[in-house]
Amino acid sequence: MSSVLIIRRGNGTAARIAARAGTVLLVVALWWLATRVVFAGNAILSRMGPASAFAALVEQLGGHATLSAITASLRRLLLGLLLATVAGVPLGLLFGSRALVEYATAPVVQFLRMTSPLAWAPLVIVLLGSGDAPVVALVALAAVWPIVLGVSAGTRALDPGAVLVARSLGATRWEVVRSVVIPALAGPLRTALRVALGVAWVVLVPAEMFGVSQGLGYAVLNARDNLDYEGLAATMLLIGAIGFLLDRILSGNRTGSSS
Repeated sequence: MSSVLIIRRGNGTAARIAARAGTVLLVVALWWLATRVVFAGNAILSRMGPASAFAALVEQLGGHATLSAITASLRRLLLGLLLATVAGVPLGLLFGSRALVEYATAPVVQFLRMTSPLAWAPLVIVLLGSGDAPVVALVALAAVWPIVLGVSAGTRALDPGAVLVARSLGATRWEVVRSVVIPALAGPLRTALRVALGVAWVVLVPAEMFGVSQGLGYAVLNARDNLDYEGLAATMLLIGAIGFLLDRILSGNRTGSSS
């Protein structure tokens, strides 16, 4: 019986991997069809096909400039996520545990949350100047709201009985937080960070087109200005691949997972 279950599980994993690989191959085929057939007469798109993009990507990965761009982007991303976490977790705990505070601040929070972080770019650049600081600030502005909402929802879902039991056993406030609150919020916080990471990565690339001379966003802008459309396609591939890997790392799911 166990051997049958193992075989079925192995077949299921193989099927998922095959389905995912087939989807990727289908997208590449459609990409090739679009650039070589549908838009073959377009002087720009015809240069951005899979073959030229992957060739340019291999060339980029062999150079120091690409590694420096990746390092700069990841540094800004991590700093922005750190700032968002430091600000978002306490706010989420406050909103989740104090219904009146959440109700009173809801209009302001929703207004700020629904304002594109890139809309703040001119003001942020005026306040912080050029360089890494405004990019990190924009990333933090993008990432903080998923963390706030995720932690707030997780706090509201806490089992009051578990807190009461811990207090009845003589636990201090810090012990309640350490033994009850933090373990209960681990799942919601992880999900919130995963959402925040996706939003932050999407915002990071255009944010790096303002006042910096290094990073993946700057590489996109530089490729466009130099009419290097093969390099532009390669950089887009690189951005997507890194984003995918970051999401896999944070989600903790194996390749064969369903998500």
